Amino acid sequence: MSEVNRSAPPQLGGWTRFVTARPRLALLAALVITALAVFAGSGVADRMGSGGWQAPDAESTYASEVLAREFPASQPNLLLLVDSGSASVDDPEVAAEAGRLAKRLDAEPGVSGVGSYWATRSPALRSEDGHEAIIAARIGGDEKTAGETLDRIAPDFAGERGPVTVSVGGPVAVQHEMQTIIQEDLLRAELIALPVTLILLVMVFGSAVAALLPLGVGIVAILGTNAVLRGLTELTDVSVFAMNLTTALGLGLAIDYALFIVRRFREELAGGADPRTAVGTTLRTAGRTVLFSALTVAVSLSAMLVFPQYFLRSFAYAGIAVVLLAAAAALILLPAALMLLGHRINSLDLRQVFRRRKKGVTGAAGGMVSDGKAEAGAFRADADADADASPGRGWARLAALVMRRAPVFAIVTTVGLLLLGLPFLGVKFGTADDRQLPAGAASRIVQEHIRDGFPGSPGGGLEVLAEGKGSPADHAELKRRIEQLPGVLRVEGPVAEGSTAYYNVLPEGEAVSEAAQQLVRDLRAVPSASSLDTSVTGTAAVLVDSKDAIADRLPWALAIIVVVTLLLVFLLTGSVLIPLQAVVLNALSLTAMFGALVWVFQDGNLSGLLGFTSTGDIETTLPVLMFCVAFGLSMDYGVFLISRMKEEYDRTGDHEHSVTFGLRHTGGLITAAAVILAVVMVAIGTSRVTNTKMLGLGIALAVLMDAMVVRGLLVPAVMKLMGRSTWWAPAPLRAFHRAFGLSEGESAPAAAPAGVSAPASDPANSPDAASDADAGHGAAGREAVGSGRRAGKSTRAAEAGPETDADTDLAESARR
Repeated sequence: MSEVNRSAPPQLGGWTRFVTARPRLALLAALVITALAVFAGSGVADRMGSGGWQAPDAESTYASEVLAREFPASQPNLLLLVDSGSASVDDPEVAAEAGRLAKRLDAEPGVSGVGSYWATRSPALRSEDGHEAIIAARIGGDEKTAGETLDRIAPDFAGERGPVTVSVGGPVAVQHEMQTIIQEDLLRAELIALPVTLILLVMVFGSAVAALLPLGVGIVAILGTNAVLRGLTELTDVSVFAMNLTTALGLGLAIDYALFIVRRFREELAGGADPRTAVGTTLRTAGRTVLFSALTVAVSLSAMLVFPQYFLRSFAYAGIAVVLLAAAAALILLPAALMLLGHRINSLDLRQVFRRRKKGVTGAAGGMVSDGKAEAGAFRADADADADASPGRGWARLAALVMRRAPVFAIVTTVGLLLLGLPFLGVKFGTADDRQLPAGAASRIVQEHIRDGFPGSPGGGLEVLAEGKGSPADHAELKRRIEQLPGVLRVEGPVAEGSTAYYNVLPEGEAVSEAAQQLVRDLRAVPSASSLDTSVTGTAAVLVDSKDAIADRLPWALAIIVVVTLLLVFLLTGSVLIPLQAVVLNALSLTAMFGALVWVFQDGNLSGLLGFTSTGDIETTLPVLMFCVAFGLSMDYGVFLISRMKEEYDRTGDHEHSVTFGLRHTGGLITAAAVILAVVMVAIGTSRVTNTKMLGLGIALAVLMDAMVVRGLLVPAVMKLMGRSTWWAPAPLRAFHRAFGLSEGESAPAAAPAGVSAPASDPANSPDAASDADAGHGAAGREAVGSGRRAGKSTRAAEAGPETDADTDLAESARR
């Protein structure tokens, strides 16, 4: 803080007075609300589903619902794999035991549509070696009810039963086991992430007290989001996978926001401000940026609400809730804690012993430390020399290097990112199946036996629902037309009940292969006989409908993200070019993630190391989810960087210095935040469920690429190439921004030594004047801007002031 600001501290605003008037009361209220959230959110995972990939308004969904209601046996979700050992499944003793099992299963409440190989003699229910066969049934109710029924009946059927051994499988068993594993893995991820995050925060801040604050904000956000999700489960379906995003974003964004606010608060204290004034300045500057960042991330996540699948919508619910709660905790609870702590924010400095040995300096943490080198550098006239002597000098040097070779860095970095994304051009979309589970999962073992040992992919067939008052001849003609389609192995049926009937169509090859998907389209194109209305369902049909639903809604989701991002970044910067740059560079930062998605998880590279089974495709909804989450996080870091550049440009009018200043003051912060978030995502990526592993590791890669490559190399290179036109906007939009725009800071006049006018107070030094001068408003305007820039350079060194312990901590963190 400059001498001018010290002598005339800014007046506290209403929000600052609100959050700092009674800090103890605010923290007590937060404690009570958090305790209530723990109670309200308890058991939330048990009420969530593990599906949600189907579009509820799709043809396949309609047909499945009708078949489940009218013909439960056509939609089995429970499979009992009966192994007869060395005997044949046709052995009388085996057949008798299987009959008893089927009869017992049919008597269980909530179970219907029981059928078996022994009752139907269907070859699809008998293994090719003749030693295994299937009893199929349907468990009714929603996912929670079906899971409870499975828990109740499975112990009575699984295991040794006379001459046979029974294993429990089917879709309901796969989903239930997946839900259980996700809950266990999430607990393990939290136990990994929390202590590692605390260690990293101590390394960043030095102070154990400062390090605990971001964790507290994150825990409040996570517990609050669990309570919100618990309430939503009473109103709509919510996917259990959303719990992973709650933990990841709750910790990651809370730490981002708290890092930004705590750092700015320590800077103000180091500059001589009292705690209340420091909190006020922090909320007006970093607080606005945090609020702005939260809005941009929430917008990216809200785009998933346009999709009909509740799997994607669940992530929007969880993401929006955790982002807003993290921002609220950072802007309400954290300032109250900072008010109470004051200079004690630097207490328990675990590096003080090493710093004393290295520098030979004594004094309490947070006190003013005299550093001859920094003090001398603080009064250099040249701003770049000042950057070398101040915290973040490594980032300043990097910015200077990149801008000296801006075309090279821009081209090489862009080409490299595009090359990393090339594998995504070969992406193949599929559906999640039992291979999402670890190899030893019981339900997966059953499904693998069925998939590998039974003919015609049982459970992977297609059902054609025929409704209407058709004659037997009409049904026979429809069956004949279906049998003539390419890729059809066998057609069974029709099975009729009143005016409704269905056909079971077994495709050749894999259940969700390209051929099976084409067969779905061919079946839907078959002209119906007489008055019969047909609809198609089955695994391949669900995949086709899911892909179509995403393709139909994806342009809307992208439009929401792009348009709102452009608007919000314009409100922050007042520029029409920076928003476009932000969207393009954010998209580039995701290329490595999408390339790795295909190269690793679809093609199976590193599958042994990472412990998963490649299915040769990517679940359809996952790239959409990862794009929305990663794009929002990229905007989070972009807002931090751009806001600091904008603040300095408003103060000095010096474009290149502003770029260097922004990277110098946020490069270490963004990198530290990215590393911490990557640690959380990698912890999520240790899950035994492949989709969760893909989500965690993919977003961790995207975050690191964005923070270290895009923000460190591409952004300064592009801003150098764009020059001062970066900040240009037409006059009507400039007027709009002056009236409604947001910014970090209040464009306060720069402090200046006696006899030197403050450049920011000169109208010629404003972005508008810069735009006018660049637009050709005359030599006088350009000279005025140039004078303001020279004056800004002459005063930046004086503003740096002596280096403090807090500055040293931040410098050491940035260098690491």
